[in-house]
Amino acid sequence: MTFDPRQFLANLTQAPGIYRMLDEHGDTLYVGKAKRLKARLASYFRGALNTKTQAMVSRIADVQVTVTRSEIEALLLEQTLIKELRPPYNILLRDDKSYPFVFASDRHPYPALEYKRARRRHDDGRYLGPYPSSGAVRESLSLMQKIFRIRNCEDSVFAHRTRPCLQYQIQRCSAPCVGYISEADYRRDLEHAIMCLEGRSEQVTQELTDAMEAASRDLAFEDAARLRDQIQHLRQLQHRQFVDTEGGDADAFALAEREGALCISVLAVRQGRLLGARHHSPDNGLGLETADLLGEFVSQYYLGQDREIPREVISSLPLPDSEILESALSRRAERRVRVTHKVRGHRSQWLELARTNAEQQLASRLASQSELDRRFDTLQQTLSLEAPVERLECFDISHSHGEATVASCVVFDRNGPRKSDYRRFNIEGVTAGDDYAAMRQALDRRFRRLAEGEGMAPDILLLDGGKGQLNLAREVMAELGLDNIRLLGVAKGTTRKAGLETLFIETVDRTLDLPAASPALHLIQHVRDEAHRFAITGHRNRRDKARRSSALEEIDGIGPKRRRELLRFFGGLQGVKQASREELARVPGISATLAETIHRSLHG
Repeated sequence: MTFDPRQFLANLTQAPGIYRMLDEHGDTLYVGKAKRLKARLASYFRGALNTKTQAMVSRIADVQVTVTRSEIEALLLEQTLIKELRPPYNILLRDDKSYPFVFASDRHPYPALEYKRARRRHDDGRYLGPYPSSGAVRESLSLMQKIFRIRNCEDSVFAHRTRPCLQYQIQRCSAPCVGYISEADYRRDLEHAIMCLEGRSEQVTQELTDAMEAASRDLAFEDAARLRDQIQHLRQLQHRQFVDTEGGDADAFALAEREGALCISVLAVRQGRLLGARHHSPDNGLGLETADLLGEFVSQYYLGQDREIPREVISSLPLPDSEILESALSRRAERRVRVTHKVRGHRSQWLELARTNAEQQLASRLASQSELDRRFDTLQQTLSLEAPVERLECFDISHSHGEATVASCVVFDRNGPRKSDYRRFNIEGVTAGDDYAAMRQALDRRFRRLAEGEGMAPDILLLDGGKGQLNLAREVMAELGLDNIRLLGVAKGTTRKAGLETLFIETVDRTLDLPAASPALHLIQHVRDEAHRFAITGHRNRRDKARRSSALEEIDGIGPKRRRELLRFFGGLQGVKQASREELARVPGISATLAETIHRSLHG
């Protein structure tokens, strides 16, 4: 099957990571990194490419991505894979054994932070490092220049300046060459920069926080704003780059499952370095519980093949008979092997990254053209329709005890979600909590336009809610003269577990129970869940706007004291929104559970 870039990009994440371009034989053509994977990969398929890049793109049969936690981690993983795979379209360096340093001179009154490839014994100054790659050094130097305005010019240029250069104008230098900053203040900024490079950025942040509050009390708001910006940049810097800094040999297994499909991602870490992720989609023909399925997969992964066994196997779910598996792996490896699902620190970060990759890979698979075609065709056969199903619409209602009621309408065609046709309806003038009245208003507003000749009609209209919503929709369609639209009600089973839904076809008397493995049911679940997500997001936005209050005030467990600590720690609400779960958990009084709640509330 030919590679379809449009379909591949449709559900690709904007997170940082690396990508591997593969040819028809599965060999790696090119390895690259990206700050935003979707934006970077989209640039390869827009046409304005040079001849060599076009030649590479023409050979692409598949693209595999691995999500990382930051661009720096993507850079480190990229270099690891280039060294291992030596792709033909990557630049391959002959001598890649030395490691770079950062150097600060002791001789100069205003020292610069310099990039050094080799360490010299007789230099008067301090060496910081070594760093795992030149990119990591340059990234660190750029941050120090941006945060602390440390000069980066040569000593010969510095000695002959009579006026500030462009770096001062763009606020990347404090212009010590013309005396715009005292030697003592510059030394303080330089020391802060060195402390950050040595891993003592928390101490620097505390000093800057105290200085910001003092400046605010003295009404020196410009100084307070500058210090606030420094704090926010430092919080980003403090994000732990665990790819090359934490020791340990481990494989992290994470299972993602939705709409009847599943993906298991295996993240390999050796000597603290992330080597990459592999993705597997095993069949679950016996309908095993996810923990049982993951346990069987791990057993076959090591014991059914001649594969290296790390010192630790980490799983996203507790594996059945984990003690027996641990003993078998230890005997095969002839050393102690630990099997666990309860991990903390950098190991929990490895596991979280494996989960992210599994979810991303599963989303890409569900969005593939072949999978969508199979699901639409199966739905046509299941409902015994003569014409192919080309367009599905689904409605859902969301509110909080009747407050800020919003109805959603999502649209799917054979290319997946058609987001340009999504609609939200703010429901007004109905009794709070009356879902039937809310649904009637939404259906009337959507399909009255269709009855007047505006818009496209769906082949099937899905109603999440069962008999009541189905009867309501039939009444609305009859009033508008749209009896030709096929209706399909979806009722959850008594346990409300996915796979046990009952379908009502046109009337409440005609029911259909599909097997959990049915592609048609998976498509219906996908559409229904997307309608639910879209409605909830719209409701939350409307509710938050109506309350006209800080986003933090709406989070359970966040009172005035914790809100104040969060804003102080990150220098403002924007810094809180940009923080990861791990960074939020470092705030005094914020537990890991509460950090998860805050992150989920701020990011939907």
